[in-house]
Amino acid sequence: MIRQRVPQLIRAARRSFCPGRIPCSRSLTTSRASLNESDGVSSNARVGRPQDISPRASNIPTISSDESRTKVSWPDGRETTFDNYFLFDHCRCPKCFHQQTKQRLKTLSEIPTDIHPTSVEVDKTGVHLTWSTSDSHKSSFPLEFLRRSAYDPPLASYRDEKESRILWNSQIEQSPPSVRYTDIMSTEKEGDTSGRAILKLLNRVHDFGFCFINDVPATGEETKEVIEKVAPIRNTHYGGFWQFTADLSHGDLAYSNEGLPAHTDTTYFTDPSGLQIFHLLSHPSPPGTGGATLLVDGFYTAHLLSTLYPTSYSLLSRLRIPAHASGTEGTMLRPPLSQPSFRHDEKGQLVQVRWNNEDRGVIGQGWTPDEVKGWYQAARRYDELNRSEDAEYWVQLKPGTVLVIDNWRVMHGRSAFTGSRTMCGAYVGADDWLSRRAALTKKYEIRKKSILDEDWSVGW
Repeated sequence: MIRQRVPQLIRAARRSFCPGRIPCSRSLTTSRASLNESDGVSSNARVGRPQDISPRASNIPTISSDESRTKVSWPDGRETTFDNYFLFDHCRCPKCFHQQTKQRLKTLSEIPTDIHPTSVEVDKTGVHLTWSTSDSHKSSFPLEFLRRSAYDPPLASYRDEKESRILWNSQIEQSPPSVRYTDIMSTEKEGDTSGRAILKLLNRVHDFGFCFINDVPATGEETKEVIEKVAPIRNTHYGGFWQFTADLSHGDLAYSNEGLPAHTDTTYFTDPSGLQIFHLLSHPSPPGTGGATLLVDGFYTAHLLSTLYPTSYSLLSRLRIPAHASGTEGTMLRPPLSQPSFRHDEKGQLVQVRWNNEDRGVIGQGWTPDEVKGWYQAARRYDELNRSEDAEYWVQLKPGTVLVIDNWRVMHGRSAFTGSRTMCGAYVGADDWLSRRAALTKKYEIRKKSILDEDWSVGW
């Protein structure tokens, strides 16, 4: 019944496929060559960024200030106001900001509550303020900083800036993202090949939510080596790098031979793992059968839900769901702070899907009766979208192919199996892989060079 009616709903949703909370998808018609064989790291769609607004004479604003605020009047007619305390707090002169560690050097209590400019100058390099301190402290703010940090009101081009993602459905099987193992493991003698290949892998994971690494030797040792080349392995109650069969050595259905519906891992952590990495080392067939891997783009199905059922999307974004891991002796994981299934950043962009029905705890604490009923309806609708043929991408993993998944976005599952099946893999923290991607992006200057310099480009 589910699969009979969901396709009609999906077709209806696609007629207006760009809800405001989630960035619009890009086309899936990209050729296999452009996805897998090209370098790929020079894409200008990696991070949403406004058009070039380099300082020019016509872009120099007018500045006015009083005892409490400083107003910036831009040449295009827009105005934005900053609290003087805010501006002094964000001074990045050598007295206020360590040039090497990129950390603040003054405390908030050191800033006079009546701080205000005594003189104001503006030119193409920025706004220059002299402050009402005993030493006549001076600050210079690049125009680009003032544009990006504007909050009263925000400038629309920066308020609406969002990360670029490629939402996908079952059609991704025609051209799934992948990279080559040999490129990642190349030595320094071969130049920047390894670093660029790792960046290509992480860009694929960022854009699609997953990526394959092809032609990896089918051993645990070499799998662990390639993972550690990408980012540090995260230790959990499962260990660091793990290798297992269906022996229920841990109290988790992953350690059985049962089928698993699409889910994200470690929802029972305060900070769920960022990357989930798998490598099927062996599953002789025959006699073994089954064990196909399921992938679902949780951002894609959340996008559909927000279009079809905005109230349901809102409930899954607001109501906090407890999760637990209690099946392994000596382990009782239950985060002290529950989180909703959909989490958004300060711009309202979806950044995390936490979806694991198997590990869900007792819901309803502090909810109203209508919220309990509404949550069940919303969760069922989302589950139906995740289980639709449109959303499900099934792939039979083979030894030699490592699967890297963004566990904050893409759900995974598997079909039931028979026979001896050995898997290995690891978790990587979200902060760790995102930091590695940002550092490699900076190193290779893949994105357009920032208008902001070394000091002003950090901390956003």
